[in-house]
Amino acid sequence: MQLQIAPDRATEADVVRLSAGGRAARLASAAVVLALLLVGTVWANDSAFPFGPFRMYSTRADPNAPVISTRVVGLTGAGEEVRLSGGEVGLRRAEFEGQLSRLEADPELLGLLADQFAERHPSAPGLVSVQVVQRRFELRNGTQTGAFEDTVLVAYELEGSS
Repeated sequence: MQLQIAPDRATEADVVRLSAGGRAARLASAAVVLALLLVGTVWANDSAFPFGPFRMYSTRADPNAPVISTRVVGLTGAGEEVRLSGGEVGLRRAEFEGQLSRLEADPELLGLLADQFAERHPSAPGLVSVQVVQRRFELRNGTQTGAFEDTVLVAYELEGSS
């Protein structure tokens, strides 16, 4: 009993060889990519990724340097803090951190966050101001000491909150 049908032609696959120009083009493009990787690794920063190192993974933080955490909070008339970062207004903390220079230049943008919070949480108490706060956690040998310091980077008083 025969399980396979015999092929009509030889079983040996046809080999297509690259021309000299094709080999030269592939070698040249590989050399360019390798050169970019080398230059990027030595002199570039995160913005050159994938040709530069992604510092988050390629370096080690000092275990005794403070860790900085940025958050956006709203303050109610009673002085209570309401968290606005972490998705409460549709933006994550990293997105706030990426916009810090813009928020410092134009603090009125924080009013838009308060509006978004009020729209998403209509039963929440009204906000009188919005702040961008950085907390510096002190470390010793990579472990939190329990000490921290808060710094208000940007504050915006909302209209009608006086």
